[in-house]
Amino acid sequence: MKLDSKIFVAGGTGMVGSAIVRELIKKGYSNIYSSFHQKKPTENIDLVKYFKLDLTDQLQTAQFFAREKPEYVFMASARVGGIEANNTERAQFIYENIQMTCNIIHYSYLTGVKKLLFLGSSCIYPKECPQPIKEEYLLTSPLEYTNEPYAVAKISGLKMCESYNLQYGTNFISVMPTNLYGINDNFNLRTSHVLPALLRKFHLANLLYHNNRNAIINDLHTYPLGYDMTGSIEEILSNIGVRSDSVEIWGTGMARRDILFVDEMAQACIFLMERVDFFHLSAHMKEVKNTHLNIGSGEDISIAELANMIKEIVGFEGEIFFNKSKPDGMMLRKIDNTKIEKIGWKPKLSLYDGIKMVYEWYKENQN
Repeated sequence: MKLDSKIFVAGGTGMVGSAIVRELIKKGYSNIYSSFHQKKPTENIDLVKYFKLDLTDQLQTAQFFAREKPEYVFMASARVGGIEANNTERAQFIYENIQMTCNIIHYSYLTGVKKLLFLGSSCIYPKECPQPIKEEYLLTSPLEYTNEPYAVAKISGLKMCESYNLQYGTNFISVMPTNLYGINDNFNLRTSHVLPALLRKFHLANLLYHNNRNAIINDLHTYPLGYDMTGSIEEILSNIGVRSDSVEIWGTGMARRDILFVDEMAQACIFLMERVDFFHLSAHMKEVKNTHLNIGSGEDISIAELANMIKEIVGFEGEIFFNKSKPDGMMLRKIDNTKIEKIGWKPKLSLYDGIKMVYEWYKENQN
């Protein structure tokens, strides 16, 4: 990519897309386009051309690509969520993600996009997967049930990229990031992933412990809670497992996760777009498959360890209660970074320091 290349970041106001936009700007790229669906952009609005765009709509997507003709595409748009959202909104997760995937990849091909990077998810890998998870473990055994629809949609995306490359000669590559967290994360407790959910729960519990009711009200107005808001503050928070003396967490706490700061993931994506083509990933394969690249932190941590780390960072002095009647999700998920590290990229930021940064951002971005 050249610094003045026309770059489209699909989903540029979400956590992943906004991180890619930030990193592109830091590196001096000056011709950036991006899309949003509901959440209007609030940062970099003088440096990026934003479009309100429903990428599940085929006509809207076709018209955008035909009119703007981007040269490079980062596909960061997706419907995402945690265990509960994945399990209860199964139809929406598979439909919306497959629609976006089909529309963006197909019209990138039709309008001559030079290169596309598709972002998947580590949940594409089997439930009972050897650790750490290598790219070649894809489709070797059944998926984890709670996020199967989302995983199938993401597998479809990477297979579309490979298939279009083989049939049409495109240069579409795929990456599989591990669990991500960072600035502009989703803090809705019904749909969020584990780290932002824990961060918010401990923050609210700490405010409740100190009887800081105004700050609690401000927090609830700033970010959707995702649950019933009727009753007293104590009743509302108790319904989500937040009390002045304890925080409830789903599962046993024994599940382990590989968690990466989203800005580092964005740096890896730009690194690959600048240096790695599909040819490099498939040149020596008899059967072209599993050409995607993992992007992980290189480490994993149990949910119990993560909860205690966040508790310390927030400064909460109460107890942690693990609700073992609730699902753990996939018990082990550590990503093997060998391939991308051989190419020349590896993460640098510690999880503790990253969470501290996000927590400071969270507190500063209240209404």
